[in-house]
Amino acid sequence: MKKLVVLAFLFLSGFAQAQLTSKEEVTPELVEKREAQKKEITKNYLALKNSFLVSDSLAVAKNAEALKNSLKNFRFKKLSLEKMNEATTSRKEIIELADQLIANKNINKQRKVFETLSVKYWEQASKFKAADAMLYLQICPMTGAVWTSDSKEIKNPYYPKNMLTCGEVKASL
Repeated sequence: MKKLVVLAFLFLSGFAQAQLTSKEEVTPELVEKREAQKKEITKNYLALKNSFLVSDSLAVAKNAEALKNSLKNFRFKKLSLEKMNEATTSRKEIIELADQLIANKNINKQRKVFETLSVKYWEQASKFKAADAMLYLQICPMTGAVWTSDSKEIKNPYYPKNMLTCGEVKASL
């Protein structure tokens, strides 16, 4: 019985020490890596949005591919099981929409897909946003279509030729 108690004590103290060592040595690097991943996702979404401003369907496909790849590498943290499932499902939907943007080379059809992608992106933006970033949900009053921007200045990706500055900020993170 004494041996069992001693073994249990040794196991638990070793486990506790490993946990403390793990947190001290790994956490700062992991936090930095995670912030870099968040910045990459945001950068790729914004590049995708900006490719619609110049109506470049090839750039849309390229930036959709970059967004898709950065999302695939991202892992959600500190969420309940229910929220984790929602976030994972939403990420999968965004990746599927990015695939549609890649497959379709018609800019107007890409814009329709981007409308849905932007709604899904904003739903998860708080999880993707880097700590030092500011994001704005903007809306086109003509269509109700939304997009995310890193600036309060309106640059409408849905009507860049005729209504570039038409829109308003609806929310911010």
